[in-house]
Amino acid sequence: MGLVDVFSFLFKLIQLSLQSFVALFFPSERKSVQDQVVLITGAGHGIGREFALEFARLGARTVLWDLNKENNEATAAEIKEAGGTAYTYTCDVSKSSDIHAVAQKVRQDVGEVDILVNNAGILYGGALLDMEERHIRRTFEVNTLAHFWTVREFLPAMMEKNAGHIVNIASMSAKSGTAFLVDYSSSKFAVYGFTEALNEELKRLGKPGVKTTVVCPMFVNTGLCMFPKDKFGKILEPKEVADVAIDGVLRNEEYVYIPRRLWVDLKIGALLPQRVTKFLKEHGEFGIDPQYQHMKKD
Repeated sequence: MGLVDVFSFLFKLIQLSLQSFVALFFPSERKSVQDQVVLITGAGHGIGREFALEFARLGARTVLWDLNKENNEATAAEIKEAGGTAYTYTCDVSKSSDIHAVAQKVRQDVGEVDILVNNAGILYGGALLDMEERHIRRTFEVNTLAHFWTVREFLPAMMEKNAGHIVNIASMSAKSGTAFLVDYSSSKFAVYGFTEALNEELKRLGKPGVKTTVVCPMFVNTGLCMFPKDKFGKILEPKEVADVAIDGVLRNEEYVYIPRRLWVDLKIGALLPQRVTKFLKEHGEFGIDPQYQHMKKD
């Protein structure tokens, strides 16, 4: 590398760093989703429901997937009552065959999807040796593998027009493995890596118009996590998670941490010795108590 190349390289690094710094105080404008087709998995409850309601309020045509038909229809009814558009489909995202069949029906009924929100998830919450194999497998089938099958269904059309958005809901457990969440943390680590790798792949394939966002919230009051613990933080409500996440999506942010301050915490934590970060996590009593034995096992 010659001297000119070195200076050019350093100039680019400084330029990108300054752009990132400025973006903290002056974020990009929000894009419109008016009349776009937004598909949300797990739309009948919790964060998925709030995603559906907010996207509909912004003028999107919402496509709601959930295994629970009654809850899904209730979300759709609320959207329609407010003057929005919603299409409902019962889908078990743990089954690739179900995803394929329902995706074909969506394309026939509604058209191609502009924004895909992979939100459906499950959490059992127990010591690794206490858990049954079938529940560990189901965690990955719903939380991780389903992303592969939904993206493979809807990404080709996005790539063809070089426009679209893939939104994957991960967790702060994707950034810090947590006791009694060994399977869950692993599945969300995979979601984080999946999104990051997909983003790079799309750019390498010359499709920068297809955006990706991975969302990492702290514990959320959806009923999935029965005994969360966080000494210094609060348990988030589904609506505040959806509102912050959608704001990030509309600004084409690749990473959204909720609450927002976690971005700074992660940067500082990366500079600290591992013993210190583990001490801080233990001192903050961040984690869960086992809930596996209290749950209905399906």
